[in-house]
Amino acid sequence: MYLEGTVLVGPDFEPVEGRVVVADGEIVEVEEASVGSDDVILPAFVNAHTHVGDSIAKEAGAGLSLDELVAPPDGLKHRLLRAADREALVAAMAHTLRYMESTGTGTFLEFREGGVDGVTALRDALAGEGVDFDERAIDAVVLGRDDPDVLSVADGYGASGARDADFDAVRTETRDAGKLFGIHAGERDADDVNAAMDLEPDFLVHMVHAGRIHLERLADRGTPVVVCPRSNLVTNVGVPPISELAERTTVALGTDNVMTDSPSMFREMEFAAKLADLPAREILRMATVNGAAIAGVNGGVIEPGADADLLVLDGDSDNLAGARDLVRAVVRRAGQADVSRVVIGGEPVVPRDD
Repeated sequence: MYLEGTVLVGPDFEPVEGRVVVADGEIVEVEEASVGSDDVILPAFVNAHTHVGDSIAKEAGAGLSLDELVAPPDGLKHRLLRAADREALVAAMAHTLRYMESTGTGTFLEFREGGVDGVTALRDALAGEGVDFDERAIDAVVLGRDDPDVLSVADGYGASGARDADFDAVRTETRDAGKLFGIHAGERDADDVNAAMDLEPDFLVHMVHAGRIHLERLADRGTPVVVCPRSNLVTNVGVPPISELAERTTVALGTDNVMTDSPSMFREMEFAAKLADLPAREILRMATVNGAAIAGVNGGVIEPGADADLLVLDGDSDNLAGARDLVRAVVRRAGQADVSRVVIGGEPVVPRDD
């Protein structure tokens, strides 16, 4: 299999006219050649922070504070999740998975509530169990919580925040299991940041209220951060200092709660690009290779040996035709309507009928 067009190659997304050759789910070669195609080929997105269980509660809780919306155990989302019929929950998540695929996401890193059953419900949605959807190709890195046995079925542990509980024991257990440990920090205020960093997590989420001492600790430790600026704006907690964080560590983008925002990496990139004084290439890294590094997957970049998770845009669409800077156009103006093909694991998943 091969794809032809202008290929955004490597971590710097160098535009190269030619083709991407794929075999056995892997990128074998990037050939430079005159191909006469207007397509733009880039890595599929890695959405580095989601809560897809919230698919049952889209746009619920307007006007509520962050704690009223999501604080465990009795924030609105948790009450709705506890009350949800499992079949309805699986179906709602399946809709979100299909949307993420259609908007070019190849991998997502999920903080899944509900313990073992919460993780298995997501696995069922991915497999198309009990819903009118086929099995999804999108790759999930699932971090569970709410259950001491969740590490038996999850890819790691996703902690709510250091103020919510003592996570020392589960942090040790997660490390011993060789799995990922992520934790929310600095979302509402700065009071939980140092305690979260003391756990030596594999990554932090949000860091809206990162102060000087926290930025210095990030630089010293190199702890990656996932930022979710659209969600932070909706919940009225502020916006993360993306440029300052990026100066000190690896930063990736996530879309956070499906309750408050669509899981569109196009929208997240555009918002982050207009919020932060950073080159478009850096924002695109946050949506691809940086998220892949945090998730521990072999993707987010077009180069030989990487997984063949690819997004093809129509460079001659009404939206993208005439773009002088393709990377900037992808980051600041591309959207779902420009998607002509999505390939995950070397297999086309868009266009697709189901």
